[in-house]
Amino acid sequence: MTPTEGLIMGTRSGDIDPGALPYIMRKENLDAEALGNYLNKKCGVAGFSEISSDMRDIEKAMNEGNQRAIQVFNMYNYRIKKYIGAYAAVLNGVDILVFTGGVGENQCIARSTICKDMEYMGLLFDEEKNEDERSREVILSKPESKVTVMVVPTNEEYMIASDTQEILVG
Repeated sequence: MTPTEGLIMGTRSGDIDPGALPYIMRKENLDAEALGNYLNKKCGVAGFSEISSDMRDIEKAMNEGNQRAIQVFNMYNYRIKKYIGAYAAVLNGVDILVFTGGVGENQCIARSTICKDMEYMGLLFDEEKNEDERSREVILSKPESKVTVMVVPTNEEYMIASDTQEILVG
């Protein structure tokens, strides 16, 4: 129903235990509207880390030994992995795992962490191909992998322009 459902995002909480909502409302003295604003704008990576909503800043802080950054990075990747497993169960397997968007295209360490220990579903990740691979279309799985892992760069500006042209021109 809202963009807060699903994965942890830059400022959004992602999935949350419904029982936590009245607790947060009491603790932060929030009404329903303020709670919605809180979950959408003050949670997620930024709220958990107290550093930034940008995973590049989190990675930098991790490299400096910041424990909160390490914890947020682990939470973020755990949730992605959990969703992959859930969808693999619902879809009776995985043919392809695509990394895209800012983190998917640019964070080698996130891709590596997410794909670690997924051999049980036939995913054989190539760490060497992944190293320093950024912003270009590339396959990151080994040739014998049953699951293709790849990076596909986004072009959101093109899609917006293309959709706008289709609406205007028909």
